[in-house]
This record gives sequence, structure tokens and C-alpha cells, in this order.
Amino acid sequence: MPHTQSIPMVFTFVGADQPGLVETLSRTVAAQGGNWLESRMSELAGQFAGIVKVEVAPHQAGALRAALLALSNQQLSVLVAQGPGAPSPIALRTLRLSILGNDRPGIVREVAHALAARHINVCEMDTSIRSAPMSGAPLFEAVARIQVPKTLDLAELRTQLNKIADALTVDIDLQASPE
Repeated sequence: MPHTQSIPMVFTFVGADQPGLVETLSRTVAAQGGNWLESRMSELAGQFAGIVKVEVAPHQAGALRAALLALSNQQLSVLVAQGPGAPSPIALRTLRLSILGNDRPGIVREVAHALAARHINVCEMDTSIRSAPMSGAPLFEAVARIQVPKTLDLAELRTQLNKIADALTVDIDLQASPE
């Protein structure tokens, strides 16, 4: 399918983890003339969830949306985004943010608040809990790709993140990210 004659569509889904979910989704996309471009999918607590970007001819978009939403009859929750997001009017740079420390409530909330207060966009974020090597205590780990306005004072951001790190007893690292 030529990229110039198609439009992007993004949908999310969640359902009980079982064989055949990805096949059902991909068959639905293909049956409506869509092309699967990108996706992130994962099993968490017995549920399989993901976000998928497809492209489809403009005249097929309504049919694809309806076919995806009809999957709710198969115990699969699907949400289809309305259209492409607006491009950012400001110049941005991409950074990598990583967090590691003993698990405790509030880590994501505090860091997300500091980022949002500075108009920083979280593009990707992966979090997990693993056992500490020596003690076996639960360690929280997060890695995020963030977009920061080029005019943002990075020293001030680092100072704020260090305050959060000290208060929560975690390590927070901020570095340039290869795109």
C-alpha cells in the first residue's frame, strides 16, 4: 500500500492473555486493507495489552475502525484514536531518563509530576520490578524516552530530579538519547 495514499490509525487493546489474540487483530486489520506498521505489546497479570499503529486507505478507515471496535464481542477491549496528533510547535531534544531503587509507592507519580510541570513529553516508558541481587528486596526500574523543549534549563531539571531521588531514595539518571 503506498504511504502517500493512506492515513495512519492507532489503536490500543487489552484482553485475557490467550493464543491467537495477535492473529485476530492482524487478520482484522488485513481484512479491511490495513497495513500493520508498529506495535508494543505485553502480558501483564494475565492480560495481554498493546498499542498498534497501522495505515489504511482513507475510504477504508471507517470500516477498519468498526471492525476493530466489533472485537469487543470477543472479550477484547479496543480503543481507536481519532486521528494523528498535532505536531509540536516548539523545538525539542530527546533524552533518556532512568530510575532504579527500592520499590515504593509514588516514584512514577513524583517524576511524572516534575516532567509535566516543565512541559516534558514522555514518549516511551518501561517499568518493572525485579529482585535486588543480594537482599532479594523488590527493586523498581524505569527507563523512559522523553522530549524536552530545547529552551528548558537542564540544570534546573536535574536539580529537581535529584531532590525527588533523595526524597524517595532512588537513583535518577538523565542523559542524551540517540534518536
